[in-house]
Amino acid sequence: MIIKNLEKKKTPLDGAFLIEPLEFEDERGKFYKVYNEEVLKTPAFVEEYLSVSGKNVLRGLHYQKGEFAQAKLVRCTKGKVYDAIVDLRKSSPSFSKSFAIVLSDEKMQSLYVPRGFAHGFVSLTQGAQVLYKADNSYKPEQEAGIIWDDADLKISWPVKEPVLSEKDKKWPKLKDAVLFE
Repeated sequence: MIIKNLEKKKTPLDGAFLIEPLEFEDERGKFYKVYNEEVLKTPAFVEEYLSVSGKNVLRGLHYQKGEFAQAKLVRCTKGKVYDAIVDLRKSSPSFSKSFAIVLSDEKMQSLYVPRGFAHGFVSLTQGAQVLYKADNSYKPEQEAGIIWDDADLKISWPVKEPVLSEKDKKWPKLKDAVLFE
């Protein structure tokens, strides 16, 4: 029995969207269709990453600069994360706005993050796994970020004292970050 169909849902940020998977259930268990190129009209992905995080680990807010920018398709495959994105495109109607959502292995939603956005998440469960595809190769020298707790972003992180890498503790605020035209 099909419980729900594959569906693309808009977010408040220009170009970003959620994907509700097709869900099929019978006596054997569940089956999900989480991606369909024809329905979603997303770019070709060239890399895929999997991160595994302890509870309260915050990764972000990251992005790559200029021609090395990446669009991403993000999904939590185990546990639960609070996922946040910020539009860094100066010409966008949603410039400097943020959007956040809880992604989990229960709902199996994916979040499409266009090029020109910063992305980050905090793990709400021990061992949370986040799988994400990118449409451009990662270049360490082109990586940039924004400090996670910049008040101008208005992200309501559910963790007040997250576990951060040294790099993520040092990102600038939005007003001092490298932005996209």
